[in-house]
Amino acid sequence: MTLAERALERLEAWSDLSTGLPSCGAGLALRSAHSEIVHFHPGRDVDLQFTEAAVRRFHDDLQESTAVRLLPGSRWVTVHLDCETDVDLLMSLVSMALKAHQTGPGPVGPAACNFHRVTVVPRDISYAPIR
Repeated sequence: MTLAERALERLEAWSDLSTGLPSCGAGLALRSAHSEIVHFHPGRDVDLQFTEAAVRRFHDDLQESTAVRLLPGSRWVTVHLDCETDVDLLMSLVSMALKAHQTGPGPVGPAACNFHRVTVVPRDISYAPIR
């Protein structure tokens, strides 16, 4: 079972999320009562929809993670799943996104997720000096 499959299985057990087709047409979506929250795309990339206010609030913290990719002007955050810690991060971010959509204003109009708009370069896990 891949990391994305494990993450999806965990999230499908959450009572406030339901499974469906994503608006981008690629992969699988998890929705709340308010909006699409998560898109699981083919491979290791998962897009999360935050509110604009939440992206602004957590921008600096999100930018620090090597697993997270942000696009200027997008309320979608891409998480690249390379290890179990990334899955744990995804679970926390989904919780934050759900809370943001419950307490903040909903999205204004449709917005494309980051599918095919983000390039993830694999992390270099070797720490040998370059010669």
